[in-house]
Amino acid sequence: MKSSRAPSFRPHRIACLALPGVLSFDLATACESFRYATTATGKACYQVTVCAEQTELDTGMFSIHIKHDLTQLETADTVIVPGVLLPQKPLTPAVMEVLREAAQKGKRIASICTGAFALAEAGLLNGLRATTHWRAAPELAHKYPAVNVDPAVLFVDNGQILTSAGAAAGLDLCLHMIRSDFGAAVAAQVARLSVMPLQREGGQAQFIPPSPRTFDRDLQPLIAWAVANLNQPLTITSLADRARSSPRTLHRRFTEHFGESPSQWLTRIRVQRAQELLESTQLSVEQIVGEVGLGSAANFRLHFQRLVGVSPRQHRKSFGRGDDR
Repeated sequence: MKSSRAPSFRPHRIACLALPGVLSFDLATACESFRYATTATGKACYQVTVCAEQTELDTGMFSIHIKHDLTQLETADTVIVPGVLLPQKPLTPAVMEVLREAAQKGKRIASICTGAFALAEAGLLNGLRATTHWRAAPELAHKYPAVNVDPAVLFVDNGQILTSAGAAAGLDLCLHMIRSDFGAAVAAQVARLSVMPLQREGGQAQFIPPSPRTFDRDLQPLIAWAVANLNQPLTITSLADRARSSPRTLHRRFTEHFGESPSQWLTRIRVQRAQELLESTQLSVEQIVGEVGLGSAANFRLHFQRLVGVSPRQHRKSFGRGDDR
């Protein structure tokens, strides 16, 4: 005769692997997010522990005492690697081994912010799409060319391996994992306690400030002129005429220097100028369209959403002057 008793509930076990130079914000994000996830009957959804190879870690502003060693990873269902100060110290053989062993056993492994560097060093991101803080993304891509680095998103879920962008994006990732494990209701409860939407609009691109307009000496006069005349109907032909070059040669020079065609570069610069105007002025969208030369409001919104990840209205709401809100 089968027992009518329901199977006992076991919390999902999470081990946060703290590495030297651990960012206290990232570590606390993981610990506190999962700590407050409970079932409808009030049972804790997760059992969270922090482990490290050392018993004391310096975070830069204070030291933390670590109660558990690396053996915690053996019984964990999920391993989380919070971010670290860069440049990251090379992983020790022991840490490298436990990370690779966890991956081989099929455990879920996630990184927050620059914790992605540890996963990449262990070879766990090879051939995968991954992200990290936008400021560290170029270094991650350069140092680990086998990783497909996407600096525009808040997090990437590859199934077993997950990575997030910096700071608050770690909370986005934690909420995503809670939702995957225990459903939207539990995740929404944690989101409300965190005063955080369950799912934020857009990606990391909206938080990247417009890049400095650097260019080589030969292109400098052309670039300066184009930036000063964004409201004009610029074309590759008009740019080539201004540079006293052929469209084909100009296309080649832009591709070599910027990694994009003149038209792609022009659209990006126009969107960056629009970002600045949304943040610093109260000009309407129609006025900004005229200032940056993106044709129509619909065309402007299309390119802005594609490059920044959110609508112009949402960007102004997030980064505009206080009297605009």
